[in-house]
Amino acid sequence: MTPVRLLLHTCCGPCTIFPLHVLRQEGHAVTACYFNPNIHPYREWERRLHTLADYLARVGVDLDVDDSYDLKAYLEAVLPHAHLPSRRCPVCYRIRLDEVARRAAASGYDAFTTTLLVSPYQDHEAVARVGREAGEARGILFYYRDFRPGWKEAVRVSRELGMYRQGYCGCVFSERERYWRARTGGREFGAGRAHADSFRNGTGSGGAGADPGDAHPAPGEAAG
Repeated sequence: MTPVRLLLHTCCGPCTIFPLHVLRQEGHAVTACYFNPNIHPYREWERRLHTLADYLARVGVDLDVDDSYDLKAYLEAVLPHAHLPSRRCPVCYRIRLDEVARRAAASGYDAFTTTLLVSPYQDHEAVARVGREAGEARGILFYYRDFRPGWKEAVRVSRELGMYRQGYCGCVFSERERYWRARTGGREFGAGRAHADSFRNGTGSGGAGADPGDAHPAPGEAAG
């Protein structure tokens, strides 16, 4: 692909490492865009933003931040699919990638892409499909690239840099799936005594000393 001005949707700092490296090696003029109303709670959203901003300052890349944080609109869109990740996640992708495509087209970029394509835990095909559809709807190219081969390298680099590596994808539903199911072995809510006992025994939320990124079934191990 001929080098272009490209807007890179970024879900977090660690997931940005490898896609940004590849895109710059290819000669693209990259600006990062942080638009993630799915991330909950707000202080988590802020912490991921600060980690991302620090990393981009280190490597000399501009950052476009949408700080509207319209959590209400996000929840209204995904709540009908709350317990079905196969439906909920594509809705989340669409909310974010459509807005990034709109911003890219309005600001004169040639293309856009997303760091969601680096995670082996995201629905990769759904991300690619939604990205292409958003690009077609907004009249701008979605640059597809499978960044997953660089996942482990990004994990290594993020650890060396001491970056914050979150333990769940971002939304409150993924937080529940990450921590509740990890503690209960997949059981749903309702086992109140087992829940309380797990905390008395020091095993709640992964146990003392656990690195929240180590068993992360979502982008923050590297993501988002």
